[in-house]
Amino acid sequence: MLWAWRIASTKRRTRSEPLAKMAEFDLTSKMGQYLDRHLVFPLLEFLHEHTELFLEEDLLKSKYELLQQTSMIDSSIDIFKVLNPDQEPAAELVARRDTVVANLCQLQKDSAPLVELFQSKKVQEEAQRGDGQYLRDYLEENHDFKAESLDTLYSYGRILYDIGRYGDAAVVLYQYNALSTDTEKTFSALWGRFAAGILCQEWDNALEDLNRLKEFIDTTPCEPLKQLQQRTWLIHWSLFVFFNHETGLDAIIDLFLYQPAYANTIQTVCPHILRYLTTAVIAQSQTQKRRDVLKHLVKVIQQESYTYRDPITEFVECLYVNFDFEGAQKKLRECELVLLNDFFLVARRDEFIENARLFIFETYCRIHNTISIKMLAEKLNMEADRAEEWIVNLIRHARLDAKIDSKAGTVMMTPKVPSIYHQVIEKTKHLTFRSAQLEESDQLKGKGKGGGDRKGGGDRGGGNQGPRTCHICGEVGHLRRDCPQNGGS
Repeated sequence: MLWAWRIASTKRRTRSEPLAKMAEFDLTSKMGQYLDRHLVFPLLEFLHEHTELFLEEDLLKSKYELLQQTSMIDSSIDIFKVLNPDQEPAAELVARRDTVVANLCQLQKDSAPLVELFQSKKVQEEAQRGDGQYLRDYLEENHDFKAESLDTLYSYGRILYDIGRYGDAAVVLYQYNALSTDTEKTFSALWGRFAAGILCQEWDNALEDLNRLKEFIDTTPCEPLKQLQQRTWLIHWSLFVFFNHETGLDAIIDLFLYQPAYANTIQTVCPHILRYLTTAVIAQSQTQKRRDVLKHLVKVIQQESYTYRDPITEFVECLYVNFDFEGAQKKLRECELVLLNDFFLVARRDEFIENARLFIFETYCRIHNTISIKMLAEKLNMEADRAEEWIVNLIRHARLDAKIDSKAGTVMMTPKVPSIYHQVIEKTKHLTFRSAQLEESDQLKGKGKGGGDRKGGGDRGGGNQGPRTCHICGEVGHLRRDCPQNGGS
């Protein structure tokens, strides 16, 4: 169920010259090469309803050409009537519709016994107990199941998907996967089920199918070129899930940045995916984790800057490679327009802009201790009052150590000096260890002094000592303090 499709760039005219530059950053034509035809429809609908990058007539023509390659004949006829209000649909189109309807009815009739069988509670319980072969054996013994009916079920699932009944297609393809032992068709049905889950916006199910596809691709031996192609498809299809699922941003960073097979695929085949990876990193809610990931991301962007650049990747370059704050400010304005006109990123616009401003502010504050709010507002592309309010909120939520001088109109960064308590802890945390070392050293010295005889008598180390001798006269029997020559003092 995989097809490649591309919008002809020669037919995509913009409404006005100011939008021409933004139209250059539109990735629909590149993305469409790696998406199923049905997955391209949401992208075209978004361009038609929410942007002004291209003329309505051109977008309708693109949708009509795309529909011609599916079995959604009613939709094709509707768009044909909009494009040609004075003409009747071609007889060929009407005849094709009758053929599709007849084929659908026949497949529905032929697969009805197996579909109804799957609805029984007993069969569903058996399906949970073992693999496809176990369930087939059970159905053959108890329900006169024939393997030939699986091909009919597969064809029925395909036509349901092709006419746009995605929910029904997902159910039928699930039933097929539960019974099939044909690896190739099972893999194809899994792709179809994944696409159906995306189009039905069932993100939890779609994420499970995404992980199953990834496991299949990574563990099934095949030609390297074919495996590269499958990974490229999975990367593009996964964007629907990652930018809609609640854990999607973490998942996209892990897959695209930290798994070498997929990171290499992006750099080799589709460097334009860096736009989505960069957006995910910046829009991520976990600040500390985001900073760690940024270092790795900057290296990748630098490596691929000669093959792909757009305002989003250039923003990161300006800020973290060139430390060009004026350039980062300019690119942030362009980023906002790119996000508004991108199907996958429009919902992440606010998070991206908020965190991007925070990044500019933090980087700038590492260099300066006192900053003019007016100048800062210009760099953040905000009004002065709004910039001051934004900084106040950062301080209030403990995301920034700073003070605001409203009279001078400045922000004073608070140096991060540890408290006296922490300084005492830092200075004394090794005292116990050092005391133990000194005690051990003293004990070793004590043992060394008490272990041998000393000439001239007077061994103070203890043990068996000889006669005491005076240190003044050398006589035995008294000490120095009692020596007569010392005056008895």
